[in-house]
Amino acid sequence: MAAPNKGRRQAGSPGRPGRTLALFLIAMVALTGGMFWSGHVTPRLGIDLAGGTSITLQAKNTPGKPNAINKTNMDTAVSIIERRVNGLGVSEAEVQTQGNENIIVNIPRGTNEKQAREQVGTTAQLYFRPVLTVAAGSPTTPQPSGSGSPSAAPSSSTSASTGDKADEKAGDGSTPSPDASATAQGRAVTDALKADASPSPDASGSDSPSDKSSDKPSDKESGAPAPSASPSSDAATAALEKKFTELDCTNEKARTEVNQSAAPKDTIVACGQNSGGEWEKYVLGPAELEGTDVDDAKGVLDQQRGMWIVTMDFTGAGTKKFQSITGKLSQQQAPMNQFAIVLDGNVVSAPSVSQTLGGSAEISGSFTQQSAQDLGNILSYGALPLTFQEQSVTTVTAALGGEQLDAGLIAGAIGLALVIIYLVAYYRGLSAIAILSLGASGIMTYTIMSLLGPGIGFALNLPAVCGAIVAIGITADSFIVYFERIRDEIREGRTLRPAVERAWPRARRTILVSDFVSFLAAAVLFLVTVGKVQGFAFTLGLTTLLDVVVVFFFTKPVMTILARTKFFSSGHSWSGLDPKRLGAKPPLRRARRVSAPTDPKEA
Repeated sequence: MAAPNKGRRQAGSPGRPGRTLALFLIAMVALTGGMFWSGHVTPRLGIDLAGGTSITLQAKNTPGKPNAINKTNMDTAVSIIERRVNGLGVSEAEVQTQGNENIIVNIPRGTNEKQAREQVGTTAQLYFRPVLTVAAGSPTTPQPSGSGSPSAAPSSSTSASTGDKADEKAGDGSTPSPDASATAQGRAVTDALKADASPSPDASGSDSPSDKSSDKPSDKESGAPAPSASPSSDAATAALEKKFTELDCTNEKARTEVNQSAAPKDTIVACGQNSGGEWEKYVLGPAELEGTDVDDAKGVLDQQRGMWIVTMDFTGAGTKKFQSITGKLSQQQAPMNQFAIVLDGNVVSAPSVSQTLGGSAEISGSFTQQSAQDLGNILSYGALPLTFQEQSVTTVTAALGGEQLDAGLIAGAIGLALVIIYLVAYYRGLSAIAILSLGASGIMTYTIMSLLGPGIGFALNLPAVCGAIVAIGITADSFIVYFERIRDEIREGRTLRPAVERAWPRARRTILVSDFVSFLAAAVLFLVTVGKVQGFAFTLGLTTLLDVVVVFFFTKPVMTILARTKFFSSGHSWSGLDPKRLGAKPPLRRARRVSAPTDPKEA
């Protein structure tokens, strides 16, 4: 007969409860120490508990799209704004619609409130437009025609520096009069519109519809310049000349209003700053690329130049468009070999092109680390489908949330007290194990919540507090399941130590199934809801996982160790495991055999 394998622990054996309990206590001490070391000894609070900033945005119709304000565009705007704010590390920000044309953004205190406020309402309409002409930003400054613009660096990205423009006429150091300057600027616009021979490519990089007619000769065949997308009538050209001549880019209001009603295919006038920080004004052709053609954007530090830039990668269609437009611009003379990167109507960069470029570009200028990363964040998540105007900005106090929190904590304390009273009355000595386990679970929950604040931006709100209170019942239920299994074993006539070990496999299965159902419900709730309800679901899921950890690594080892003590093993009346009170059956005993008599007389 083969000898039993002594190295293998038999089912129901106690194992090493001391080692398991020690590992749990070490982990709890390490988490608590990490909480104090990080300096975040309290959980981060949401806007309803800590207060914050509430921003109301009102939607405006996009130029050329009078019916753009609809449910689909509003929902899209909410999604984009939420991703932008969360991209800054601001968690628990609430973004929701109010009525048909308003969006409410709530940002908790203690986060990047100012930075988030700058991004929530930024439309981020990005266009790449060819430069037709450029002049100094003052309405009386002469047009610096023919000034040298630096060519693009021979790489796959473009330089955003436009170079310094000459302030004097070639061959004449005299300063022209305002009338002469205005005349020069108007003539520059007219000449640029006439000289613009670059049709707008479509998504496939082909020419515009006006050049697709089969009964008209192509530009190469006729030798004439292709028709531009600029205003066809003399009146429109004159209006554009006047707008360009009179525009004062040093005036913030003028910069904002100069092209508010312009559509992507219009020829526009816009303002921008050159590398020296001086304002310049531009006449720009129809948009050749849009922000939807950008696949990814991010702010990075250019190690060679020691400056922050924003790099952009285009989509497949965007790459074809970019190659087409840069190929055409590289054959033009300055300043018509430049293309302007226009963000919300303002020129943020106007690099010149000397060769056909690939599927990426960069924006450089006077960026700081924050401004470069902010712009990359905005471009990555896309442009808002609507233009928004900031209606109001209010500070939300935590007074109401504090009152509700106090009420919730009182309700939680009452519930916890009732649970403890029930445990003491029904389970007596076993209630000490349950109370210790609840305390261990509470410490772990508080510590992890405090660490998750700086870690992943978790913020504790009122629904999350409710989730923690509900978890008290879930955790207590696991203890009750285990205690009842032990009692069932004692009722069958077993002593305490074997009962503890035999009850564990059965209780373990029940606890795992119950916690799995609770965690699954929390996960589904977290995925299908938004806003504060997610806080409830997250806390419920976290405490459910901690319940499994506490029961396996704390409650079970403690129960095994205490079963060896005289108070519990002897079945004391206050231990909660008294066999008489539980109606235990007497232990099964084998009947004694009667030995055969040895005396023949007795036989």
